[in-house]
Amino acid sequence: MELWYAIVDLLPFQWVDHYFMKNALLAVLVISPLFGLLSTMVVESRMSFFSDALGHSAFTGIAIGTLLSAAWKTFAGVDPMWVAVLFAVGFALLFTYVRRRTSLASDTVIGVFSSTAVALGIFLATFGGGSFTKYNALLIGDILSVEPGKIGLMALILAVVVVLWVCAFNQLMLSSVHPALADSRGIRVFWQEAVFSAAIAVVVTVTMTWVGLLVINSLLVLPGAAARNVARNMKQYHLIALLSALAAGIAGLLTSYYIGSSAGASITLYLALFFAVTFCFRKQRL
Repeated sequence: MELWYAIVDLLPFQWVDHYFMKNALLAVLVISPLFGLLSTMVVESRMSFFSDALGHSAFTGIAIGTLLSAAWKTFAGVDPMWVAVLFAVGFALLFTYVRRRTSLASDTVIGVFSSTAVALGIFLATFGGGSFTKYNALLIGDILSVEPGKIGLMALILAVVVVLWVCAFNQLMLSSVHPALADSRGIRVFWQEAVFSAAIAVVVTVTMTWVGLLVINSLLVLPGAAARNVARNMKQYHLIALLSALAAGIAGLLTSYYIGSSAGASITLYLALFFAVTFCFRKQRL
């Protein structure tokens, strides 16, 4: 981290004097490519609401972790986020299993899981007359409170996702577009989907406290949707999604600093603006 601080100190801006901004900028540089890459698969797999359901499951996991730490000394001092990560991964794997075993459409299965997760989360958060207000911060998020240790975790996840994209992207894409064809070619579709779902679950859970539960789904949809408007091939598709997420992340963070707005909401609005621009170019091209 000291090397990163030394590099940022070279920038001729006033905000580099604050360590929380240095940490937040590094977090943006790590999570933005993650959202950009994952959004391409989310859009192609028609699972735009899946990340929203995962956010709800992560909230439920936070509520479970909070109750465990209060009820048992064994869990005292344990960060509820780790419980939320385990719960979200289990939620994602169960969703993948049910989706493969039922004839219901994906959006129907997502609706079932999402509504169940929300109900369970609210039930646990208000159990015993508890107040929901202590969870309000999860709805908006605060990227300025990011911890260096969690940035390192996200950097590790980014490296894993990049390796996964390089080694198995064609299989992932075929599994999402045409599962039957992928299965006939010997691709283990279930495990491909399971790994992809688990990756989204971890990313959503860890970053939920940074960008906010209310807007985290948009960060996994807008980069891919905007890139699809103007990309002419798969390489452009991924590159545009990645760069747009990165640019919006930096712009949103600086906007948040200078005018005091929510960073997650600012990033989302920049991505929405980029989608509108690319949509206009798409109309002109057609």
